[in-house]
Amino acid sequence: MRKLLKHLTDNYLKETILAPLFKMLEAILELLVPLVVAAIIDTGIGSGDTGYVVKMALLLAAFGIVGLGFAVTAQYFSAKAAAGFARSVNGALFRKIQEFSYAQLDKTGTSTLITRMTGDLNQVQSGVNLTLRLLLRSPFVVFGAMIMAFTIDFDMALIFAGAIPVLALVVFGVMFVTIPLYNKVRGGLDTVLRTTRENLTGVRVIRAFHKEQDEIQYFSGENQSLTRQQKKVGRIAALMNPLTFVIINLAIILLINNGAVRVEAGILTQGAVVALYNYMSQILVELIKLANLIINITKSIACGRRIEKVLETEAMQKDGIEKNGFEGYLYAVEFRKASLRYPDAAENALSDIDFTAERGSTVGIIGGTGSGKSSLVNMIGRFYDAEEGEVFVDGLNVRDYEIEALRSKIGIVPQKAVLFKGTIRENMKWGNENATDEEIFKALELAQAKEIVEKKDGGLDHMIEQGGKNLSGGQRQRFTIARALVKKPEILILDDSASALDYATDAALRKSLKTLENTTVFIVSQRTSSIQHADKIVVLDDGEVAGIGTHDELLQSCEVYKEIHNSQFKKESDGKEGVNNG
Repeated sequence: MRKLLKHLTDNYLKETILAPLFKMLEAILELLVPLVVAAIIDTGIGSGDTGYVVKMALLLAAFGIVGLGFAVTAQYFSAKAAAGFARSVNGALFRKIQEFSYAQLDKTGTSTLITRMTGDLNQVQSGVNLTLRLLLRSPFVVFGAMIMAFTIDFDMALIFAGAIPVLALVVFGVMFVTIPLYNKVRGGLDTVLRTTRENLTGVRVIRAFHKEQDEIQYFSGENQSLTRQQKKVGRIAALMNPLTFVIINLAIILLINNGAVRVEAGILTQGAVVALYNYMSQILVELIKLANLIINITKSIACGRRIEKVLETEAMQKDGIEKNGFEGYLYAVEFRKASLRYPDAAENALSDIDFTAERGSTVGIIGGTGSGKSSLVNMIGRFYDAEEGEVFVDGLNVRDYEIEALRSKIGIVPQKAVLFKGTIRENMKWGNENATDEEIFKALELAQAKEIVEKKDGGLDHMIEQGGKNLSGGQRQRFTIARALVKKPEILILDDSASALDYATDAALRKSLKTLENTTVFIVSQRTSSIQHADKIVVLDDGEVAGIGTHDELLQSCEVYKEIHNSQFKKESDGKEGVNNG
């Protein structure tokens, strides 16, 4: 937990000290109250001195007002420290996640990271708040009450000395048993959250295949498993309060019984017995608070360790130091015997990829499903690192670049068209935050999306919903292409990003991309028609290069490419014949 506590001690050391300090001052006043009550009984009521009773009552009221001030001040500092701590940790978590490679994000899982930043962090924040207010106060009151009991009567105080260790044994015993169980509960929560997320994002597919009942049963099973874990740890944790009550009440019975005997014998006053009873009641209240605090701390420690595990994860990709490659170098991109293997995979996703892309050229990447097309282009921007071999951009190994500098050269349009809630202009400026409206419209025109914007209410100020839900698939794709073009990248990667476009729009897009100057374009596509005019086509088959060349060359020399082209050409021809016959 040291990594997490540094966020508290480094930024909120003053609040971390002042919060418990004011709670201790409140506790001191609380420990004095039974002595004042004893004085009222023995001196004021015993002698019938009404003035003394009133004076002591006013003193108790003053204790209450001052104690309230101390408590409110302590709460302010503890809340400020806990909220600031949570903000600091949340920022550190977000920055750490941004450093993760695609491989690390794939391995960790989105649902797990969301749980860390929400449920886990909220639990730790609550734990910090309670700890600052009660961790020192409760033990202080418990031991303070025992010490005060010894100042009243040594023999009676031995009851306190016997009860406290037994109570501590119960409290800490429950804590040590429940800590590992709470870890399992949080793991089960991860699983339920992942299942929920998959169902929400894949609801259309689930309904299309009529799998609602199957998914309900699967979710119920996971949910029941989590419920069983929660019940198990809940039963153990629930033992704490009744056990502490039993022990304290037995101690109180013994205290009152012995007190009555000693009052009868003239050894103790009635006020002293009441004071001892009040101290025992204080111990009961504080131990219940301490028990609940320990349960909360137990949960917080379990959650804190999960958060710390993310913070301690070293980024797999080490940043280089170079900002630029070699100016005027012939090749924009080079693959030299590059291979890629995903974490925990049995074999390579890509093997011995070896080709070059001249500056300003258009390179087509084609192959069957799962052949490694997206994996290949993702290696250019170091979203995945080569396991073996090397990848070069402008003559410099991508590992030697500062990652930010490398990716500033690249504009990438991923397979899944992702837009963010905001105006069209705000989404376009992701590519270049200083872009003018003129530059944005130029990019939209190249991406065949200018007409779409002109027809929208507000034009560039038209609001896009989260994920672009108020746009069609083709519109989303064209906007994501325009966003990349606004960046004016040296290397443009279109990762199957025109799959939702009709043939005419696709052809117009490819024609407009030809007008780009000094931009190397990679087009990943399933269609040979989308890449047939490329300067070079790389054909992949099961993670290996099956052929490299132009469209005409590959039709003569590469069986894989020929098979893909003929299957599509035949379909297009059949479709045309069907229309003519109709």
